[in-house]
Formats: sequence, structure tokens, C-alpha cells
Amino acid sequence: MNISDDKIIEQTTNWIKSVVIDCNFCPFAAKALIKKTIRYIILSDITVKDSLLALKEELNYLETDTEIETSFIIFTNDYKEFDDYLDLVKKAERLLTKENYDGVYQIASFHPNYCFAGEDENDPANFTNRSIYPMLHILREESLTKALSLYPNPELIPQHNIDFARKKGLQYMQMLRMACL
Repeated sequence: MNISDDKIIEQTTNWIKSVVIDCNFCPFAAKALIKKTIRYIILSDITVKDSLLALKEELNYLETDTEIETSFIIFTNDYKEFDDYLDLVKKAERLLTKENYDGVYQIASFHPNYCFAGEDENDPANFTNRSIYPMLHILREESLTKALSLYPNPELIPQHNIDFARKKGLQYMQMLRMACL
């Protein structure tokens, strides 16, 4: 079934609102959403090489458009297997280093089957990174550092997210994400 790019962006925005913001998984996400400084790139049926090329192009774009705070590269039909996706993430991080973007940009990883290393796949905590599509989230490191400096005890954010998701439970977290589609 083909879904329009507008619908994919709508679903992703719903996920950002309902899961990332409303669950307070990222206390800084609301600002970018409200200010409309998020850019969405939709890719489909693409190779790893072309995915990395698209990432490089987006990094170059962010260099020229400083009004965009963050970008999501969304893979609608690719990287369905989590291990394949993790390989892409490793290559994307190497690309950041190769292109001298360490300390400038950071990649956050989100996937529908996200599972933290060593955790059970049914652990509700995985939903802190379970999106509706495989995606690479590009963040400006300077903005992230500034936001973290204004947030009390930012080192507690990951544990807060885990505790929240586990308290809500697997069914709740599944339902919340599915409601975004």
C-alpha cells in the first residue's frame, strides 16, 4: 500500500506529539515542533549507499539552512529488519566522523522494532525509541548542549523514560504508537 509523503509526515508528527512529547521522552522536542523547525525527508526503496548519500546531502542542507533545528530521514520501505537498520546507523555515524561533523551533529536512532541491547523485545522501555518507521534523527549538537544545560539533571532523562514506559506497560505503549498511524 502506497502512502503519500504528506501522510507519512502526519503520522510521524503524530508520533512526535503523542509519544515523544506527551510521554516527555525528549523534553526539548516540543519547541522544535511548535516553531516548525523540523525537516522531514521521505525515502523509499533505497540502497545503503544512497541512504548515506541522502544523509550527507541533509547534513549539507543543515549547514546552509540554520533555521532548521532538526531533521528526520524516514525510510518507509527499507531497513525493516532491526539488525540491517543498526548497520545503517553505524555507517551513518562513521559518515559523520568522515565528514568532520563530530560535535556538530548527532544521530538519534528510531525503529519500529527497536530493542535495547540485552533487553527483552517486549520490554516497554524499548518504546522510548520505537517509531512508526525506521528513521535517522539528525540533531544539532550545539542546540542539544544548550537545551541540556537549561534542564535540571539531564542525566536522569533516560532512566525517567524507562521508568515511565515500564509503568505504563507494553499494551499502553503499543496502543499509543499504533494510534499515530
